[in-house]
Parts: sequence; structure tokens; C-alpha cells
Amino acid sequence: MKKTNRIVDVLNRVEEVVLVAMFSAMVLIIFVQVIMRKTGNSLYWSEELGKFLFVWISWLGISIAQRKGEHIKITMLTDHLPFRAAQVFNILSDLVVIAICVVTLYYGVSLVISQWTSPYAGIKISTSWGYLAVVLGCGLMILRTLVSIKRSALTLINGELPADTKAREGGD
Repeated sequence: MKKTNRIVDVLNRVEEVVLVAMFSAMVLIIFVQVIMRKTGNSLYWSEELGKFLFVWISWLGISIAQRKGEHIKITMLTDHLPFRAAQVFNILSDLVVIAICVVTLYYGVSLVISQWTSPYAGIKISTSWGYLAVVLGCGLMILRTLVSIKRSALTLINGELPADTKAREGGD
């Protein structure tokens, strides 16, 4: 169990570092492009690279949001259910999320394969790299949602939230 927690901790840290690096690069690239336009010299590839990074940030960000429990959730029904029934509902909603992610992952893999030879016009890399963000984001989301299901199942069995969840709710 401890080894699994170390792996998850490393994954958490890598995700955060990669996202911060991508966001910093995107802001810097767009800033430089604005300056270059004002001087009359435009970087033809900067807008496309900025969009590419934004797509990656968005798809990788869904995993972090799931880990922190920050996805929008309509709790009008679960707020009025008994504690255990609410946990069952959480598991059911997580299963729906996994189903959506599996379908998206399947079509994302299909796009990665089919678009391998199609390059972006400006940055001259395969468009598959853009679609790979969908695949990786959905894969990580599935893993995070499985952890959420495990947490809800333990809550059903024990009758209370696990200690790590209580600590997490106060912040990461």
C-alpha cells in the first residue's frame, strides 16, 4: 500500500510540475508574440503553439481537478439523501464518468493513430500529439475516478469518510 501511495505522490507531483511548465511556456510564448507584433515581426508558429499547450493544459488539468474533488457536481439530490445512499450515488456518477472517459479515450486513440501523418501547419509536428492529450487526460481521469470509487466504497463499508479524505477536503 505504501508503494502505491509513493507512486501516486510521484504522479501528483509530475502532473503539477508539467502543468506549471506548460502554462508558463504558453504565457511566455503569447507574451513574446504580442511584443513581436508591436515591433512588426510576427512569430507565425506562436499562436498555434499557444493553442496546442492550452489543449494539453486543459486535458491534463481534468485529472488534477478530479483528485482535488473540484469538478462541478450537482449535489441537489445527494445533499438530501442519507449518508450511505449519497455514497452509492457518488459511485454511480463515477461509473458514468468512467464510461464517458472510456468512449472518449477509445476515439482519442483512433485519432492519434489516424492523424499521425498530418502535421500542424505552424509548429510542424504531427496533430497526433494534440490528440494524445485527450488520451492521456482521459486515462488519468479514469485512474483518479477509480480512486474516488474506492474511497466511496470504503466509506460505505466503514460508515465514515476515510481520514485522508477529511484532510484533503481542507486542502490538498
